[in-house]
Amino acid sequence: PTVFKRLDEGFFRVRMERLTPTARDYVYAMAALGRGPYRSADVAEELGKPLSALGTTRATIIRKGMIHSPAYGEIAFTVPMFEDHIRRNTP
Repeated sequence: PTVFKRLDEGFFRVRMERLTPTARDYVYAMAALGRGPYRSADVAEELGKPLSALGTTRATIIRKGMIHSPAYGEIAFTVPMFEDHIRRNTP
């Protein structure tokens, strides 16, 4: 518990602060789907938006190094346990 608390308050928090509110919603939707990698279409469905409306947000999060695309149509977090942090701390 102490390790997770320190990661949540430091390392993970700094990463979340780098994201815009729209990007945060995107990673919240990813984490809500469980363990990755995630299908981009599933994230869009979780957000209730068309896949075509999320390309810029996805690209921005990739450029910031928070997620990557391990295969066509898939995305995953670049940092292990990031989805766990989000689920522990989602407002």
